[in-house]
Order: sequence, then C-alpha cells, then structure tokens
Amino acid sequence: MSQADELRQMLANLEIQVQKIKATLATVEGHSSIYGETDKMKDLSAEEVLASGERVIEGVFDGQKMIGPDGRFYAVPANYISKSKLVEGDMLKLTIDQAGNFLYKQIGPVERDRLVGRLIRDEVTEEFRVLVGERLYKVILASITYFKGEEGDEVVILVPKGGVSQWAAVEHIIQK
Repeated sequence: MSQADELRQMLANLEIQVQKIKATLATVEGHSSIYGETDKMKDLSAEEVLASGERVIEGVFDGQKMIGPDGRFYAVPANYISKSKLVEGDMLKLTIDQAGNFLYKQIGPVERDRLVGRLIRDEVTEEFRVLVGERLYKVILASITYFKGEEGDEVVILVPKGGVSQWAAVEHIIQK
C-alpha cells in the first residue's frame, strides 16, 4: 500500500469517527441523526405487553444493535444481522418471551444501494472494513467468516440508498 493510500485510509477512518460523534450527539440532543433514527422512532409505539406475557418492542437498526423508542439499546445477534443482511435504518421488531428469549424480525427494510469494494483490515483495530472508492464501511465479522473472506477480496455490500452509513451488509465475497 502506498503512502497516499495509507493517508486516504486514515482520513476515511477519521471521517467515520466524526460521523459517529455527530450521530451520537444528534441522538443525545433529541434531533434527527444522520440515519434518521429519531424521526423513525416518532412513529414507533412504546413497548407492548401481550396477553401471553411476551413483550414486543419495535426499533431501528443502527448497524450493530436495535435502538428502541425509549432510546434503549438491544443487542442483535451477529448471525441474524449477517443472514438477514440488515442495514442501518431497517426497522426491527423484538419479541421477548416469558423465558427471556429474544426473537428479532425485520419489519421495515430501507431501500438499498449495492456497491462493490475491497476487503481490508483496519490498521489500528485489525477489524475488517470494505473500501469503496475512498469510503470505508464497517462490516460484521460473522459475514466475513461465513464467506471465508480475506484481505484484498472483492466484496459486494448493501448500504442504505442515498444515505450516509458507517456499516454495510455483506451480500457476496469474490475471492482474489
């Protein structure tokens, strides 16, 4: 990798961090974040308790977890994220049964763009990223291991259509 490529990668990492800070700040201040979670959450109902004792919560997927209408975070299993190819902004429904089991269902997928990039490893964290042009996207490790991805492979990813996102869903990996 040339020095210019390394500098571009470092700049892309910094841009991602700035976007993350802006999104967090907007959410904390109660404004619409760059992903629109706050706007979408206005349409969500509060937690519902069914006659069976199950709790139902709807929320917005942020790339790793679901954010409920009350701002609470709910862990989404990596294999479900990977298998369902969830992208930031997708609407999810979480059902918590009486035994405490979590069952997620995608109820409102956002429109998606399909992009092609190259699989790289972050120099600092050693986590996988997909580089598309000069933009870096985070990806769920479960997707990379499922497709047996290696650094340098070509990756087809899904991102919210026309939106800015930090995370991408892996659709396919074409090994080098």
